[in-house]
Amino acid sequence: MQSITTFIAALGKYDFLQSALITAIMVGVMSGIIGSFIILRGMSMMGDAVLPGVAVAYMLGINVMIGASVFGILAAGLIGFVASRSKIKTDTSIGIVFSAFYALGFILISLAESSTNLHHILFGNILAVSDTDMMTTTVVLGLVILFVVFFYKELLITSFDPTFAKTYGLKVQLLHYALMLVLTLVTVSALQTVGIILVVAMLITPAATAFLWTERLAIMLGLSALIGVLSSVVGLYLSYTFNWASGPAIVLVAAIFFGISFIVSPKQALLPTLWKGQAAARRVTA
Repeated sequence: MQSITTFIAALGKYDFLQSALITAIMVGVMSGIIGSFIILRGMSMMGDAVLPGVAVAYMLGINVMIGASVFGILAAGLIGFVASRSKIKTDTSIGIVFSAFYALGFILISLAESSTNLHHILFGNILAVSDTDMMTTTVVLGLVILFVVFFYKELLITSFDPTFAKTYGLKVQLLHYALMLVLTLVTVSALQTVGIILVVAMLITPAATAFLWTERLAIMLGLSALIGVLSSVVGLYLSYTFNWASGPAIVLVAAIFFGISFIVSPKQALLPTLWKGQAAARRVTA
């Protein structure tokens, strides 16, 4: 309890901690929102694809958003090309392309290490968030909210029934690439918070947790964002109090929320099932 009081007091004293808290909340919201569409579409590994783009951007001295966006869209295009031009299923294409991009990213990072320290890109450090990082996160959060508000109906239909969406006349492929671009922006803006290694977990774990509690997309989006915020705030507290790495702390909290939901959520119904099984066993032995 004393550590919580100390943390609250530090929030009022240190500007860097205030910036970290605000950024953590924004990352939690946008990760939860976009992550909901990612898991519904079976594209949970997409965040890995931007790693080589980040490394190339650092090596060339250009904006990280540019490099990550190029490689993110390139990955989405390659997946569609491989899936449409071969007998390989889409999930297999995703695994091949993302694994290759992830491996390429690590190789490029090892080449760039001599001139640029990219350790924080891999693991994140929210306590070192800059004003520029905070501004970037704010802009990306605004884009995420606008994108979902304006294209909610189209995202809803294409996420649950892409075949019907095509019949309905929606531009499914165009919307897919737009979602990939927004996802890339979210991934890059979350690098400072959780790092590229854990950004995928931050995108899918809150959304997967929310999915266990509801089947309505609107509720899932709100609940996922809330879980993302709680995970980020509690993870920041643990990171500051115990000097843990911020990314792993945030993702660990999100995983704990998922574990609790997996056991007690009515949709999963694991506890009631266990109780029924134990009751049945007692009746048999009696």
